[in-house]
Amino acid sequence: MKPARSSAGLPREVRLIGGEWKRSKLPVADRPGLRPTPDRVRETLFNWLGQDLSGWRCLDAFAGSGALGFEAASRGAASVVLLERDPQLARALQAVRERLKAEQVRIECSDALNWMARSAPAAFDLVFVDPPFDAGLSLPALAAARRVVAGGGFVYLEAGAPLSAEAATSAGVSVYRQGRAGAVHFHLLRIDGG
Repeated sequence: MKPARSSAGLPREVRLIGGEWKRSKLPVADRPGLRPTPDRVRETLFNWLGQDLSGWRCLDAFAGSGALGFEAASRGAASVVLLERDPQLARALQAVRERLKAEQVRIECSDALNWMARSAPAAFDLVFVDPPFDAGLSLPALAAARRVVAGGGFVYLEAGAPLSAEAATSAGVSVYRQGRAGAVHFHLLRIDGG
């Protein structure tokens, strides 16, 4: 059975695809710019990372539905911070956290760029960066994420266009893997110095 779709054609729910909470449903609100990472893309990403993220410290910087952050927690991440500036979406994420009894997940209602600017450097092993495509936030968010990821860690970037080699180099990251699914360009970037 296919998930119900909103008037904009996007699903109203997504399912976690692996780990402890496999097949658990996450609601997707009908909000401007909210575009959950497609199942196929998440499956590819977690194949690249390895199925077991035991001990990893993760940050989902533009959480939205929380699909990336909850997927990481489902696969054993030790701690996951989900940032969402929309109070309604942050409350929905908190409800999912409580339903799943996801003690390792923390929800913060905050602007991702400001939060990362205040965060301790090298505090995470993996940061998910999936801002609204039309907001012009990909490169500023990549720079902010780079600061909070430990050397050898990863930044996952989802964007409406591919990341250029020049932009990756200037951000201090190297492209580890990349792909495309429809209008979604996705990149797993390795932080230099690991």
